[in-house]
Amino acid sequence: MSGSIRTHARLSIRVYIKYGVMIAGTLTPMPDAVTQNRISTDSDSDPALPGRRATISRDDLLAAALRLLGPHRSVSSLSLREVTREAGIAPNSFYRQFRDMDELAVALIDLAGRSLRKIVGAARHRAATDRSIVRGSVEAFMQQLRDDDKLLHVLLREGTVGSDAFKQAVDRELTFFEEELRIDLVRLAAADNAVLHEPALVARAITRLVFAIGATAMDLPTERDAELIRQLTEMVRMIIAGSRAVARDTRSPARGK
Repeated sequence: MSGSIRTHARLSIRVYIKYGVMIAGTLTPMPDAVTQNRISTDSDSDPALPGRRATISRDDLLAAALRLLGPHRSVSSLSLREVTREAGIAPNSFYRQFRDMDELAVALIDLAGRSLRKIVGAARHRAATDRSIVRGSVEAFMQQLRDDDKLLHVLLREGTVGSDAFKQAVDRELTFFEEELRIDLVRLAAADNAVLHEPALVARAITRLVFAIGATAMDLPTERDAELIRQLTEMVRMIIAGSRAVARDTRSPARGK
């Protein structure tokens, strides 16, 4: 083979390797990395693929994760493949809505907090007196617990067994509860011509107490609910009464004599 022919052959091979595949004398360009990724991603949502959904939303993925939860399954135990399989999508499609499973879990915790605040807040506003507000709020909380409200279970479990990110998200939701409760406690005290000593601390004590007992109640038989509600209601009332008493003592001119 002459030198010019060998040079031409080597050049042809390099062109073949770099730019594409020769089919029937025609050079077919090979897709670059971006094109390949787009093809792969598009195929994930191809409705023609059996069992795969064409589109997916954040709410769809959150609902799929909730369906997988149970008495012995926390959010932290779920895998990405489990959630995407339940949602009917390919794993790659998950990343269109969430960066990772931690972000999905935090979104679930946020959703749980908003849902429970709405329910308990409505119970507080339906009640007419201080006593009925405490009782009604505790009953609403326990009812949600027994209705197998998986969102509430997320809040109760992830605050103790989840990752640091989950615990921080739960703590943030509890802080929202505390602020809303503080506002209601101050309003109720004013209606009774009373004052609370450190109402923010009172709201925190009540919120943490209710959630701690709720976490315990999840594993107890429903026959214990009536007694738990009675005890929890009395505990909350004692916290409020104690705060009012401290406020009276602090403001009394005779204090310390």
